[in-house]
Amino acid sequence: MSRSRKQNHGARPPSQRQLRAAELVRHALVEIIAREEFRDPALQGVAITIGEVRSSPDLRHANIFCSALGKSGKAEMEEIAEALNRAASFLRGRLGREIAMKFTPQLHFIPDLSYDEAADMSEVFRRAEVARDLDPEDE
Repeated sequence: MSRSRKQNHGARPPSQRQLRAAELVRHALVEIIAREEFRDPALQGVAITIGEVRSSPDLRHANIFCSALGKSGKAEMEEIAEALNRAASFLRGRLGREIAMKFTPQLHFIPDLSYDEAADMSEVFRRAEVARDLDPEDE
């Protein structure tokens, strides 16, 4: 089963507590990733962005949607997410020093492909046959 950014229709929306915790984790991780030097070759010289963090109801797990600036392609994004998952215990240790939460969540990095999907959609809308159908002047 593939994880995605789409919400389950039967699931309840996240609570304010989950949203605050997730945003706290996101801000701290952005700072940690920006200043740390990684030994993993997949992470060296890569500018990583954290698009979203989703926290579990008990705040013990965090799904982190990540992408790399300048990288495209599902395979490259998955490689970066795998490298971040290998470094998750290191990042969790750093995160525990940065945030004031009862528990430091387990980190699960997931490639964020939404930027590529948006670029693909923009490309489709720019095609002549699609633009012709979208032009309101022809009516």
